[in-house]
Amino acid sequence: MSNILEQFDHYLKADGPAAIVTREPLIPVEGPDGVLFPSTFASGDGFPGGYNIDGDPNGENIALVDSVGSQANRIEPLFAEPDQAALVPQVVITAGAKKINLLEAGHRAGDAIVRCSSLQQDLQDAFKALLDGNATSLAKIAPTSLVFGVWDSRDTQAKLPRLIASTIRAYNVRKLTRSAQYVPATEYVGNGLLPEATDKAAKDAYAERGFIHVPATGSHGGIIAKGGIRRDATLAIAALKLITAGSDAEATLKLRRYILGLALVAFTKLPGGYLRQGTILVSDPDKERKTDEVYANGSRKPFTVTPEEALRYAKAAAEAFGVGESREVPFDAEKAKADAVGKEKKAKAKK
Repeated sequence: MSNILEQFDHYLKADGPAAIVTREPLIPVEGPDGVLFPSTFASGDGFPGGYNIDGDPNGENIALVDSVGSQANRIEPLFAEPDQAALVPQVVITAGAKKINLLEAGHRAGDAIVRCSSLQQDLQDAFKALLDGNATSLAKIAPTSLVFGVWDSRDTQAKLPRLIASTIRAYNVRKLTRSAQYVPATEYVGNGLLPEATDKAAKDAYAERGFIHVPATGSHGGIIAKGGIRRDATLAIAALKLITAGSDAEATLKLRRYILGLALVAFTKLPGGYLRQGTILVSDPDKERKTDEVYANGSRKPFTVTPEEALRYAKAAAEAFGVGESREVPFDAEKAKADAVGKEKKAKAKK
């Protein structure tokens, strides 16, 4: 096992790579000229809402197809799948009839669902230890928070950057619109089944419940990426080297190997396929995916680690580190109420 554990130690050395980067050309399953649907965003700060397209709408531009946060939320649940589940503690929070795996929580160890559970004190202690330079406790509870980033913004303010950042963008896009018409099963008013709507409120109610014709015109119709689609992903080895287990060099090495193993598993299994309705992206068979180790002096070397090698290493590193306890804990409504009241009091105090 020692040989396996030492296999990627060159990544952790001072003269090792600063990052591993990949550029992966993608295409819609329909073909290069297929229509795809980027993420849509709410309006605010001068942004009108809708697709995030920067540049000339009719010329050179870039459309955000899937954001860093969205990609992270797609990748992280792979650690609940059978092949990877033993690499991390499976922490499940029961909230009423629903069970939520911490791997599915958008803010990871900083999410309200786990902050307002019986793990509250353990996590607070772990974040305080992190502020003192020891990430071990957090790695025992929520190690993927060290891979995909976490910010305990509602309490200790402890913060860790993402080691893996993946984004999908489309280039030189043509924006489309679409229209639709809802047709009811019968003419409810015309056939005397319902009375005529006499005011706007009644008409809106009929429309909402599907009793009258409802047109929908000029809504988002997707885009065609004339300049192609690409996923850019980075594994920030330089940031990984900042993670410590306090002043204990041996414990720090075990911790870094463990987190590196998780990061390599995630990085070599970047998600593909289904993003959302109307958007299934796959690798472009006519263009090469390029992945490099990038060094501080700017030099590059091909990255050749396979998913199988990454998983084998991750299992050995996890065993050496000691994976934290898997547990099922209840969501605590009283803690949530106290948390909300505390936030309200802080807001009033600032006024």
